[in-house]
Amino acid sequence: MSDPKGFLKYPRQTPPYRPVEERVFDFQDVIHSEVFTQEQTREQATRCMGCGVPFCHNGCPLGNLIPDFNEAVYHEDWGLAYQLLAKTNNFPEFTGRICPAPCEHACVLGINQDPVAIEHVEQAIIETAFARGLVQPRPPVHRSGKKVAVIGSGPAGLAAADELNRKGHTVTVYEKDRYPGGLLRYGIPDFKLEKWIVERRIRLLEAEGIVFQCGVEIGLDLTTDELLRHNDVVLLCIGAARPRALNIPGHELPGVHYAMDYLTQNNRRVTGESFAEPDILAAGKHVVVIGGGDTGSDCVGTANRQGALSVAQLQYRPRPADERSDYDPWPLMPMTLTTSSSHEEGCARAWEVQTKSFVSAPDGRVKGLVVADLIWEKDSTTGRYVFREKPGSEREIPCDLALIAIGYRGVAPGAIWEQLDLLPDERGLIPGEDYRTAHPRVFVAGDARRGQSLVVWAIAEGREAAAVMEEQMKVKM
Repeated sequence: MSDPKGFLKYPRQTPPYRPVEERVFDFQDVIHSEVFTQEQTREQATRCMGCGVPFCHNGCPLGNLIPDFNEAVYHEDWGLAYQLLAKTNNFPEFTGRICPAPCEHACVLGINQDPVAIEHVEQAIIETAFARGLVQPRPPVHRSGKKVAVIGSGPAGLAAADELNRKGHTVTVYEKDRYPGGLLRYGIPDFKLEKWIVERRIRLLEAEGIVFQCGVEIGLDLTTDELLRHNDVVLLCIGAARPRALNIPGHELPGVHYAMDYLTQNNRRVTGESFAEPDILAAGKHVVVIGGGDTGSDCVGTANRQGALSVAQLQYRPRPADERSDYDPWPLMPMTLTTSSSHEEGCARAWEVQTKSFVSAPDGRVKGLVVADLIWEKDSTTGRYVFREKPGSEREIPCDLALIAIGYRGVAPGAIWEQLDLLPDERGLIPGEDYRTAHPRVFVAGDARRGQSLVVWAIAEGREAAAVMEEQMKVKM
C-alpha cells in the first residue's frame, strides 16, 4: 500500500470536460486532459487502499493488476506501471478512454466514498509510456512457421492478433472496411476516441509483423476454402453488427436510420474518408434517438455537433435509480442513471415512452413520431415487470431524423457462414464453447460469440481465444 491515509487526504478528481460551448463545434476529445498534472494523477493513485482482497481485479474483465500499478504511479515509477498494465491489457489507450470502468464499481473504497479513478490512471500510464518512448515495436525473435488468419480488426481481433504474433506465429488480419480498427475506428465518435490513437496502435502492430489486408470481405473477395488452405487456424472476430429492427408503421420512411449507419458515416466524414451512401445529417432537424444506451448517447453528441435543432432520446424502460438497489449491490456493475458528456451538451431525455409509428411529410420523408407513455407494473403471478400504455397519453412529437439504437440481433448475414457450414444460434451468434466452433480449425471471439458487449470484454475475449488457439497449434506442431 502506497500511503495508508491517501484515501483520506485526497478526494476523487479526474480531468475536466472542455466547455460545452467549445466542444460542440468540433469532434476532438471532450476531456481536457492537458490541464491535469502528473502530480494530480499520483494523488489519485494514492487513494488506492491496496486491499487484501482487491475486488477491482474481479470487476475488470482483463484482471488488470490495479493496486500494483497504482503503487508504481505513487512512487513515480512509470516504467514499472506500464509493464504491469501491459501484462494484462493490450490496448490501455482504448480502455482508458472508453471503458465504463467496471473495476471502479467494484472498488472497495466505493462502498462509502467515491472509488479510485482507475480509468484515468490507466490512461495516464499508457500516454506517459508513449511520451517517454517506452512503447516500442518488439517483433518476435523467432517465427513458428504457423499461419493465422484473423477476420475482423476490432478490439477482439486486434488483441488476438497481438497475442498470437508475440508467440511467433505469422498473423494476417482481414478487414472488409477500407482501414483497420473496426468498431474503434468506425463506431465510436472521435470526441470519445480520436482516430490518431487507433492509427498509432495499428502502426505499432504492423511494425511488430502483423499484416493487415483491408477491403477484403471473406466469403466474397476471398473464399473460406482459400483462407483455410493458406492458414493453420482462423479466428472470427466480426462483431454482432446486425441491428435490432423497430418494426412499427413508417419505419421504412426516408429519414429513419440505424444508429450505427449514422455513426459510421460521420466517422468517415470526420476523417476525410469518402462514402457512397446518401448523407445522414442532423443539421437543422429535430432528431429523435430511440434507445437509452451508449450508442444512443453517441448519436446525441454527434447530432449536437452537426447542428440539430433539437435532440431527444427515448427509452421504453423506467428511469434508472440514482443509487444502487438490492438487485445490484456492490461489487456488481450498478444499474444506475448515467449522464454522459453528450447529454450535458443538450438532450431531452424521456423514459417509459413507447414508440408507435412514424409520420410522413408530403414529400414522403419522416416528419413526426407518435409516442405514448407507459405504466410498468409487477405481475403478481410471474413476479416480472410488464408494461401497458397510459390511457390518453398518445401524442406526436417532431422528428425529421430518427436514429434507432435498440441493440443488435447477432452477426450480420454473409456468404462466410454457408462456406464454413456454421449456423448462428437462437441469439444470432456463432456458438463457440471454449472459443471453438463446429469447424476444427475455426475459432470465434468477441461480440460474434458473446453478443453486444464492452470493448474491454472484446479485448479479454481476443486474449483468451488466442491462448486456446496457441494450445491447439502446439499439439499439432
